[in-house]
Amino acid sequence: MQPYELFIGLRYTRAKRRNHFISFISLISMMGIGLGVMALIVVLSVMNGFQKEIRARILGVTPHLQVIGDGQLDDWKQVLKTVEAHPEIRAAAPYVNGQGMLSLGENVEGVMVRGILPDAEQKLTGVGDKMKKGALNDLKAGEFGIVLGVDLARAMGTRVGDSVLLITPQGQFTPAGMMPRLKQFHVVGIFEIGMSPYDNSLALIHLNDAQKLYRLGNAVTGISGSLHNLDLAPQVSFELSQSVPQDTFLTDWTRQNANYFAVVAMEKKMMFIILSLIVLVAAFNIVSTLVMAVTDKQADIAILRTLGASPKSIMQIFMVQGMLIGLIGMGLGVLGGMLLALNIGTIVPFIENLFGVHFLAKEFYYISELPSDLQKGDVFVVAGMSFLISLFATLYPSWRAAKIQPAEALRYE
Repeated sequence: MQPYELFIGLRYTRAKRRNHFISFISLISMMGIGLGVMALIVVLSVMNGFQKEIRARILGVTPHLQVIGDGQLDDWKQVLKTVEAHPEIRAAAPYVNGQGMLSLGENVEGVMVRGILPDAEQKLTGVGDKMKKGALNDLKAGEFGIVLGVDLARAMGTRVGDSVLLITPQGQFTPAGMMPRLKQFHVVGIFEIGMSPYDNSLALIHLNDAQKLYRLGNAVTGISGSLHNLDLAPQVSFELSQSVPQDTFLTDWTRQNANYFAVVAMEKKMMFIILSLIVLVAAFNIVSTLVMAVTDKQADIAILRTLGASPKSIMQIFMVQGMLIGLIGMGLGVLGGMLLALNIGTIVPFIENLFGVHFLAKEFYYISELPSDLQKGDVFVVAGMSFLISLFATLYPSWRAAKIQPAEALRYE
């Protein structure tokens, strides 16, 4: 592109037009591209934030991988040594999973019971850092203490120091028939993960107490493990499957939550496609603007052609004009989107307080605050996409300008 083509294209963009409607359409095109780019950056950042936040919360209470026995794992100490020997394993510990019902007065709630070793659990999941009251180490073997999720404790109407009755489905035969097993536990702590499925229904007890409660003897349900690099969970799971007993089953966090993360990835792609239509509509306005500009500048085009400008040069002049509209809109959209994405944690609460609404009720959503994770890759993809759409939008009007014949354009001047 020659300097004069760029100069004339920029001059056409800055010059006041005889037809003010063309300037208005140019402004609308610029604002449309900016709005579309801003919306794309904010929405993608929020979806990244959701994925990152929920993954962190899920892995804050569940291990990265698990070795599960067929019903129960008897030779768990040898399996534990095998798991701990893997170089990618950061920590490992046995656990017992079971179901039950908690009863206090007239309040009865179904719970997921997990028997743990408190010191090892802190290294695995960090639940100890989520304690609202009490401490995870208050779970002592033989004392039958229990730690409840904050919403579960609230539903039960219980506090630290209260006693609750845990009913397990593993019954015992009596002259009156099958009777469920009952055991009284003392509430020694309350935790808050920030996710309803765990805060509503998870109860932690000591591993030894769980073995007695569910009549496992010295067996456990399985072995939990945490990794130095959680993205290597599938690979580590496969490698361990070659060395653990054949009657065990290995699973990792990517399998346990595969459907969820697949849905989030699909939603992110669909939102990108849907919101890209805003930029596409704005690009149609660029086409309209340039078509009208070509009609308005027919005499100028004819004069340039008679002075020796080639059709290619004429085409480049109007491409510069259209691309400048797209670049300004893209720049404003990127700037606005980044500012909004970086400050969404302040803006959303302000709007909620101003109008007295709450967008994410804790009762219905995994998290109650709108997170945001602005990623450079998303910004570059959105900016590049909007630039390419703007570039393609200039091709037809510029080609039409290049086809104008000087004699025909000057006939009625």
